[in-house]
Amino acid sequence: MSTRVTARSATQVAEMEQISQRWSDVYLRISVEYEHLVDFLGTADDASRTALVDSIGSAEEILRWLNAHGSPVDSEHARALQNTYGGYSYTLRSLVDAQGVHDRAEVSLDAKQAARSASALRKQAAVNVARKSQEMGAALRQAQDRSHKLLLGVEVISGVDLALVTLCALVLLAYQRHTEWQAAQSRHRATHDTLTGAANRALLGERVDAALAGAARDGSKVGLLLLDLNRFKEVNDTLGHHTGDLLLREVAGRLRQSARQSDTVARLGGDEFAVVLSHLAGPEDLLAVGRRVLDTVCGPADLEGVAVDVSASIGGALYPDPGTNATELMQFADIAMYTAKRSRCGITIYNPGADGDHPDRPATPGELRHAIQNDELELLFQPQVDSGTRRLAGVEALVRWRHPACGLLEPEKFVPVAEQGGLMTVMTDLILADVVEYYHTWRSQDLRLPAAVDIGGPCLLDKGFPARVAKLLRRHDMPAGDLTLEVTEAALAADPASTAATLAALRDLGVRISLDGFGTGASALCHLQTMPLDELKIDGRITARTFTTDNGQAMLTAMIQLAHAASLRVVVEGVEDERTLGLVDLTGGDLAQGRHICGPLAAADVPAWAATWQQPSIAV
Repeated sequence: MSTRVTARSATQVAEMEQISQRWSDVYLRISVEYEHLVDFLGTADDASRTALVDSIGSAEEILRWLNAHGSPVDSEHARALQNTYGGYSYTLRSLVDAQGVHDRAEVSLDAKQAARSASALRKQAAVNVARKSQEMGAALRQAQDRSHKLLLGVEVISGVDLALVTLCALVLLAYQRHTEWQAAQSRHRATHDTLTGAANRALLGERVDAALAGAARDGSKVGLLLLDLNRFKEVNDTLGHHTGDLLLREVAGRLRQSARQSDTVARLGGDEFAVVLSHLAGPEDLLAVGRRVLDTVCGPADLEGVAVDVSASIGGALYPDPGTNATELMQFADIAMYTAKRSRCGITIYNPGADGDHPDRPATPGELRHAIQNDELELLFQPQVDSGTRRLAGVEALVRWRHPACGLLEPEKFVPVAEQGGLMTVMTDLILADVVEYYHTWRSQDLRLPAAVDIGGPCLLDKGFPARVAKLLRRHDMPAGDLTLEVTEAALAADPASTAATLAALRDLGVRISLDGFGTGASALCHLQTMPLDELKIDGRITARTFTTDNGQAMLTAMIQLAHAASLRVVVEGVEDERTLGLVDLTGGDLAQGRHICGPLAAADVPAWAATWQQPSIAV
């Protein structure tokens, strides 16, 4: 309380002192103006005239400040003084203007008037300075009185104060311990997986960096094991996510049981775990530990009465050979894990001699995740034309992966990896965003190109997917009818009920739905009857056999007629020559797509190609 009283008093006195200083400045500036006037009247030279002109009205700004920021009394006095000062300033300007023009008697009269005004103004300013000094003295005396009363209060409660201090010390100690406990809990939540209690990806990175720094000092080796559960998606889909969560907790417990005290067990996300091993002798040591971990993790598990057979694949990598940093160590372990999963050998230790940067080596989910984050995916666009009029009707977006080591990869090289690694939805959202943005760019160039995009099965099971598509269309002002989403028969068969609901929601937006790869999958006729479709796309492999088999033309004609019977537009892929294009038109196919028309183009090349095509207008 004493501190607050002192602070308030100090603030109050400081404000009064500031206002007093302003009144002093008013007094000083009026005096300076008058002195310049005296010099001017005495000498009448240019220097004195300039000094007087520059000083006229110099106190006006201070008076305005006092009127705006002073106390009510200060504001009142400042306004009164402003009126007098305005007349004084006018008199000074008149003297300057009249010098040398009017007779000396009139100048002398104005000078006397200015002197009287200056004197009055200085007296008023001096009175206000004195008044503020008295106010400051009164404020200080009041503060002193309040401090004295507080001192008496302190003396009265000094006996109680000791007890309060002791109590406060105990409270503060308890609060400090609680705060430390909360900080520890927050740190644990920030660095550990909430489901399994294992370290999360952030803490794993810290532990790997620390282990590599220690290995660099003492010359030892650091190992990293990545573990991925086999058929975990089946557990979630058939037994439910609760059982899947129980399985993840069980696996995390088994990993901690098999690891050493100095090792770090982490969950990277989904069903992927990691173990950091320090002070290893070599790859044989890493392999032995990995086998022990695999033996511990794999086996039957009782999950609240549900029996589940746990199996996993493990990939390992060693620092400093071949990994030279944490990023490479993680990447090589990811490659080894994916190799183990594909070969079903249980565990694989990364071998740089067997991998290299060969284009045929399998990509890994980790590499693909990195590619998505670093814009390594590229889009090409293949035109589609009306088979009868040959007018440009739209484009299909085709995704490629510009791999830094393996070059340009086709979708079959990485789409299965995206499906296995749970990246299909993320990748599809990214592709759709780019396609819609390209559409907007072309539209700004007076080129309207409806676009078709392949979407994966996981998107059809994602209830939030239609809303994200709608948001993209609104953001880039793309009519929903100019977007076609292509789905495969396999995606439709995964969960027909959920898939149909998602497709219906997309069609409600106005988006067109196309059945891709018709003639190569299963249950196609059933899908034509039950799924909300707008278009059927005949696979290029069917088109390629049109003239090489006895019934090729009849099959193509039957498929087109079947689609038309279901009120579906037909797109025929694989049109490689003029003869095939003519047959598509003859058999009633609506749109044609293939290298005879044009191969895949970069987005920047589409407008130029469209301008050179026979009929560059768009078929709507």
